[in-house]
Amino acid sequence: MQTNPAPVAPPPAPRRSWGDVLKSLLGLLMFGGLTIALGVYTLPNLVSDWQVRGSAMPYADARVTQGSCSSKVFVHICNATLSVQSKSGRYTREVNYVFADFHTGAYTVAVMADPARPEMLTTDLALDTLWNRTVTAAVAGLLLVGLTLGSLLGLLRG
Repeated sequence: MQTNPAPVAPPPAPRRSWGDVLKSLLGLLMFGGLTIALGVYTLPNLVSDWQVRGSAMPYADARVTQGSCSSKVFVHICNATLSVQSKSGRYTREVNYVFADFHTGAYTVAVMADPARPEMLTTDLALDTLWNRTVTAAVAGLLLVGLTLGSLLGLLRG
């Protein structure tokens, strides 16, 4: 008579260290925060620039009240506050541009707007780099979403 051997229990799953959990949590917070920042600060300006790209003209009375660009290797991040006094009131708009370029030195900009929608202020730099900004945002967005999901999976695993 044959006897069946007793079933063998699988080995216990390895325990995760607090360091692994902390790395996953920090990755989730950091990459998730950058993803949200891309969606809140960069994408709305990109969408509005696509909307006015064909009809924007230099706006003579408009000014850049504050503006700066910083470079990280070949990625440029520009922030500016644009303002104009029009017949229907004063418009102020804060813009953020992220694009890839091997440019060194300072950027000069002219404020542009659609005459029918003066509240949608932009710059010639933004319109000149529109495709560049779109590709940069798409690549950065996909990378950040992937890293965020990877961090989330790392946190939930185990």
